[in-house]
Amino acid sequence: MKPTGEVLVALRNLMKNLPNNLGTISAYIIPSNDAHQSEYLAACDERRAFVSGFDGSAGTAVVTEKEALLWTDGRYYQQATKQMDVNWTLMMDGLPTTPSIDAWLAKTLQPGSKVGVDANLITAAAWSPLQSSLKTAGCTLLPVVPNLIDLLWTEKPAVPHNSLLPLSTSFTGATVATKLAIVREKMADKRSSVLVVSALDEIAWLLNLRGSDIDYNPVFFSYVIVTSDALYLFIDDSQMHPAVEEHFRENGVSVEVRPYGEVHAMLKRLAEPTPDGAPLVWISSGSSYALAALVPEERRLHDITPINLMKAVKNDTEAAGMRACHVRDGVALCQYFAWLERCIRDGTLVDEISGADQLEQLRSRQAHYKGLSFTTISASGPNGSIIHYHPLPETNRPITDREVYLCDSGAQYLDGTTDVTRTMHFGQPTAEEIRAFTHVLKGQIALGTAVFPRKMKGQFLDTIARKALWDIGLDYGHGTGHGIGHFLNVHEGPMGIGVRQMPNDPGLEENMFLSNEPGYYKYGQFGIRIEDIVQVVTANVGTNFDGRGALTFRTITMCPIQTRLIDASLLTEKEREHLNAYHRVVRETLSPLLREANDAETLAWLERETAAI
Repeated sequence: MKPTGEVLVALRNLMKNLPNNLGTISAYIIPSNDAHQSEYLAACDERRAFVSGFDGSAGTAVVTEKEALLWTDGRYYQQATKQMDVNWTLMMDGLPTTPSIDAWLAKTLQPGSKVGVDANLITAAAWSPLQSSLKTAGCTLLPVVPNLIDLLWTEKPAVPHNSLLPLSTSFTGATVATKLAIVREKMADKRSSVLVVSALDEIAWLLNLRGSDIDYNPVFFSYVIVTSDALYLFIDDSQMHPAVEEHFRENGVSVEVRPYGEVHAMLKRLAEPTPDGAPLVWISSGSSYALAALVPEERRLHDITPINLMKAVKNDTEAAGMRACHVRDGVALCQYFAWLERCIRDGTLVDEISGADQLEQLRSRQAHYKGLSFTTISASGPNGSIIHYHPLPETNRPITDREVYLCDSGAQYLDGTTDVTRTMHFGQPTAEEIRAFTHVLKGQIALGTAVFPRKMKGQFLDTIARKALWDIGLDYGHGTGHGIGHFLNVHEGPMGIGVRQMPNDPGLEENMFLSNEPGYYKYGQFGIRIEDIVQVVTANVGTNFDGRGALTFRTITMCPIQTRLIDASLLTEKEREHLNAYHRVVRETLSPLLREANDAETLAWLERETAAI
């Protein structure tokens, strides 16, 4: 728990006397974003964590003259409570009794008050409703430059500018020139002559490049602007080594490289009217308001970018790579759980941290391995009830045969990204744990076997995964499924499966990849989650929904689901058949690889864990 009293005093003093003669603000909003609206941040962008002590990936802080509040969702209630000191109030976003930020500000502040925020860290989509709500209450939303937290953060880490990794078409399945031609076709369809790309994963995907400026996310700090005849890349010059220039030549594109900080000036220039007319600028509403505001509102096309949609639907090469890396990943996972079971049986001490380290070592031996895709959630007993827990020395617990163990982990490979959760018990689980696990499994099977019309939005599938839990009065406080990148971000839009609306969800179609991960968490006791990655495929059924097309999911994760935690009497015949069939595929897929590796211990574990029930 970080002491925050001094930094809040200093921040409030700045709020009373803003730089650049901007006057005074009554409230300051600190989003959990960088200038590219990334989910995971480089250390230099962890401003909300610096001021509040809470370091979860989602949450917004608001500081007024007398109060400091943090809004975050159900994934982080427990974590935020443990990490924030007495200066902060937790606002449990998602509960019916919790007001939104704009509603709270409108009710709390006096008319005439000003609310400040760094316009680089708030999306254009979020700016407009917040501004309108405050205006209705007689208040003003003010873009504040420079960022006030940066002025207080004396030991702020430097912005990383790490080397870029060119990807060959054997992994990407398409050249940059091919992708760029499709993007320009989409621009022409919308009558747009300028496209602004600020999302880092979209830039990496378009350019067939990867980086390491943000831990676990193979991206690099940059912007891209596409016009009908030019491709501009705004990036730190130190990252443009000869191999990258050769990569662009091999991919059939000419790239105009400009300094990272020049993007605003270039966009302003490109947005100006010319003798040929006033350009329509395509800029996602998910881009920063600071960037969007450079374009006159009547000439902004605020649609989701074409790259976002193209990236979500994997081409055949990408899809094959996703399946292949999940097989190799499955080998490492089975080796880990077999090793862990033996250690516990033999009395060898393994804790959450040493277990996570062992799993990382096993993954690193697999072909095309490039690192983890997020911090491993290695959680024993009550720590498992913290949905996005990650072990620290002060929270580290031993993994034993007396508690449920939840392991959510993933890796980055040149040919894909993985994310898998398995929940295990290495002794005798309680009746309550078995009952909860079995109902989580029933929901996971229900979603994994669902048949639905093509272009169905993921939100409408969420109830399928929750119903089995709802039937016994249980639920979980996170989404059921997220998109996943191809050697990119582990969480990828625009589609997803959850209770919240996703306005940019285009509907599910073939070769999208998502997670299937219902769960249940009993505060202070245990956590259960079963997560697979699934591929959207054509369903071989008798109906095609009146010509719309029928789709279903194909599970590509290759790791057994522990049957010790299952009450088979609660499963239907179809559910048992499905689980047995999945385990048969896992066994037949991984056994030859384990034999080839002369890994008799893991092979024996696999055969036992995939035995039919």
